[in-house]
Amino acid sequence: MNSFYGFIPNTFGNLRNLNRLGLNDNYLTSSTPKLNFLSSLSNCKYLKYFSFSNNSLDGILPRAIGNLSQSMEIFWMHSCNISGGIPEEISNLTNLIAIYLGGNKLNGSIPIALGKLQKLQLLNLEYNQLEGSIPDDLCRLAALFQLDLGSNKLSGFVPASFGNLTNLRSLHLGSNQITSIPSTLLNLKDILYLNLSSNFFTGPLPLEIGNLKVLIKIDLSMNNFSGVIPITIGYLKDLQYLFLEYNRLQGSIPDSIGDLINLKSLDLSNNNLSGIIPISLEKLLDLKDINVSFNKLEGEIPREGSFRNFLAESFKGNELLCGMPNLQVPPCRTRIHHTSRKNGLLIGIVLPLSTIFIMVVILRLTYLELFQATNGFSENNLIDRGGIGYVYKRRIHYGMEVAVKVFDLQYREAFKNFDIECDMMKHIRHRNLIKIISSCSNDDFKALILEYMPHGSLEKCLYSSNYILDIFQRLNIMIDVASALEYLHFGYSVPIIHCDLKPSNVLLDDNMVAHLSDFGMAKPLLKEDQSLIQTQTLATIGYMAPEYGREGRVSTNGDVYSFGIMLIETFTRKKPTDEIFSGEMTLKHWVNDLLPISVMKVVDAHLLSQEDKHFVIKGQCVSFVFNLAMKCTVESPEERVNAKEIVTRLLKIRDSLLKNVKG
Repeated sequence: MNSFYGFIPNTFGNLRNLNRLGLNDNYLTSSTPKLNFLSSLSNCKYLKYFSFSNNSLDGILPRAIGNLSQSMEIFWMHSCNISGGIPEEISNLTNLIAIYLGGNKLNGSIPIALGKLQKLQLLNLEYNQLEGSIPDDLCRLAALFQLDLGSNKLSGFVPASFGNLTNLRSLHLGSNQITSIPSTLLNLKDILYLNLSSNFFTGPLPLEIGNLKVLIKIDLSMNNFSGVIPITIGYLKDLQYLFLEYNRLQGSIPDSIGDLINLKSLDLSNNNLSGIIPISLEKLLDLKDINVSFNKLEGEIPREGSFRNFLAESFKGNELLCGMPNLQVPPCRTRIHHTSRKNGLLIGIVLPLSTIFIMVVILRLTYLELFQATNGFSENNLIDRGGIGYVYKRRIHYGMEVAVKVFDLQYREAFKNFDIECDMMKHIRHRNLIKIISSCSNDDFKALILEYMPHGSLEKCLYSSNYILDIFQRLNIMIDVASALEYLHFGYSVPIIHCDLKPSNVLLDDNMVAHLSDFGMAKPLLKEDQSLIQTQTLATIGYMAPEYGREGRVSTNGDVYSFGIMLIETFTRKKPTDEIFSGEMTLKHWVNDLLPISVMKVVDAHLLSQEDKHFVIKGQCVSFVFNLAMKCTVESPEERVNAKEIVTRLLKIRDSLLKNVKG
């Protein structure tokens, strides 16, 4: 954890009595791609521990690692930019207790030879490019305590024999392509952390989930689970985190969730859940976060306990909910008691009728109101001037502020963009996508009424002379945008390509939460297609992927490229169209050329100061951000990382920074 740079010496092998070697968290590299310094360590017969993590070694693991000390217990090479396969010879190190190889570019399959490491307690291979199935041989690791295989390209089934790993306390298989989990996994009665998110699991959640009685965290989000949430979920008395969002779950929210007295975070959003929000949830006094948005819930939102502190964001997209005005839902016609069948019927009849009446009134008055509230679309109310339209700020019923996007119909594409944006936004819902409240359309006028974003666009904030975004704000904004992109590419029935990612299309709300906007060029990608040919190139110069500019070919990989350019711009505060970039020199090449010399040569000067006591930690964070941006913007579309990987890597960078800076 210093600022050492240069080559790792090949002479450590001369230290014959060396027991521990820690060079992690520096800027060290290897003199050769074969990582020869590892071979030299075979002379250190007493070496038990080494860590080279968080150095950009840019090499492959040599087979010679099998010649390292038989005393070796800790093998730590996390986030070293290592590629190639995992050598089977690592199984020669029979005393290994922990292997950390996550955060690299390892490919190929997981070696079955790892099953020989009978003393292994921790195996971390997350955030790589490993493929194939999970080998049954891992089930021979009887001492295994923690297994992290998330964020790879693993497919097939979870071996049934995983149910025999009785010492397992943490299992992370998220962000893979796994299709089936065995019922035997529910035999792991002592497991504490279980992450199966972002896979291809289908079918109902098993009743036996209640067997996992000591679980602290379970994440089953972003799969295709269907059916109801089993009432046995209430048996998990130690559970603190329950994530089931982005599935196809139906039925009601079980009352038994109110028995999870230690619950801190609950996310059931983006399912097909119906019925009321159980009043039993008011008992969850430790609940800090709840998200039931974008379901089909109805009735009154509970008012007591932790519900006093929750915001409207937690309940969006449930048109039949009612409650307090601060939650941005209609008021309940009468105070509804959840146990009353009569009142339940009342809200089922009265609320839809009143909603229809209100919508008819709004639709009939919209154009007149828009015209009057903006003083005839006066320049004084103009907050943004786009390529084919104008955005005005105005106030509607109950003092609610909105943004009105008026399309300039002198442009032929305005008609098409309006239709596309309406069609897209009525189907896609995510906390980091801008929300359309209503629309107004006739032959001579077309406008969208959108959520108002008080802080304007990322572009405005980034280049403001009055306000400087700090490193955490920039990271959080890019995580928000990446989360929106992940939803568009993986969270909807067909992938959706935004086609115009750039800072001016990222809008910031009161809490500096980012919302991706402007879907006038978005395109759904059919399952049988890998990409589409766009005959008319409309994306913004500087942000469009090379294959878009050359061939008009659009794909999710093109969005990733645009995100990478925006990520660079956010941390350099330089536009890709800056006058210093001309000919072969682009923003991407400028960063790629100067970053190995010093991050200070490219980063926005407001973010790093050598007087800052956290200078090294922040500098390392920015380096990781730029390295990720390079992975987003490689020339070949197929070699770019995907949106899921972007989210997980940015979260990791932010969490590491928080841990080191804020304790």
